[in-house]
Amino acid sequence: MKLLITGGLGFIGSNFVRYMLKEHPGITITNLDAKTYAGNPENLIDIEKDSRYSFVCGNICDPAVVELVFSLHDINTVVHFAAESHVDRSIHDSAAFITTNVLGTHTLLEAALRHDCERFVHISTDEVYGSSFTGSFRECDPLTPSSPYSASKAASDLIARAFFITHNLPVIVTRCTNNFGPYQYPEKLIPFFVTNLLQGKKVPVYGTGKNIRDWIYVLDHCRAIDFILEKGVTGEIYNIGSGNEKTNLEITHTILEILGADTSRIEFVNDRLGHDWRYSLDSSKLRELGWKPRTTFESALKDTVKWYVKNKGWWQLLLR
Repeated sequence: MKLLITGGLGFIGSNFVRYMLKEHPGITITNLDAKTYAGNPENLIDIEKDSRYSFVCGNICDPAVVELVFSLHDINTVVHFAAESHVDRSIHDSAAFITTNVLGTHTLLEAALRHDCERFVHISTDEVYGSSFTGSFRECDPLTPSSPYSASKAASDLIARAFFITHNLPVIVTRCTNNFGPYQYPEKLIPFFVTNLLQGKKVPVYGTGKNIRDWIYVLDHCRAIDFILEKGVTGEIYNIGSGNEKTNLEITHTILEILGADTSRIEFVNDRLGHDWRYSLDSSKLRELGWKPRTTFESALKDTVKWYVKNKGWWQLLLR
């Protein structure tokens, strides 16, 4: 497999690069990343000399760069992570989200079509479904995104699916719940709260803290994508969920407990604009194919917190 991974210097992408090199000795991986604020070369410093791995600094919105990557590296498979993904940033500046998430995805799909790619896995999010008070979203449910971020991802999902329907490009769309684990940029809830506490700061909890998310350990997500590359059906959408639904306040209390801090470190702040109440996915479609998460939420969260404690140098450089 000659695999192109976009956004491979980011949190999930870098974990996936490392996972695939470990699990598939015969693979070659090309990582196309624009080195934005969330794309950190330090994330893959341990494998940068692996002969099976090559890095290209470039933007997925640049057709010339994308074409060069496909041609020079003879790409036959794509896993497309690259995206602007922080909801708060999308509220204040949505233009970059439309450009990267919509136009960038289109540029990649056009190149994959020209080069007769055998697999194109488009990595999306549970946020495209919008919020739900009861039940869990299935792949056939309508998309009702709430933020500019989730709307841009929903648009890219539809474009990817259209390339399958119109051109028979072998596209698969995945929609995953909230990821956590090592190398996550400290703007997301878990690393943000951990790093704040390690710096002696308070943790800002939106609204009442009762908003609910389903959390999955990043390596379980990586295993799911690898599984889908092998056994997923072209043209299908697969939800990837772990069944670990927690309120933001529950997550906060657990992190405080792990770090030996008390509730005086919590600061309730004004709620986020358009804050979705609850995300929940029905991932039975993927589980019936044979995938399931391997790690428990409790053990994975403890390991994640320990990673940030042991790797202060990694995140302190990002906060300068």
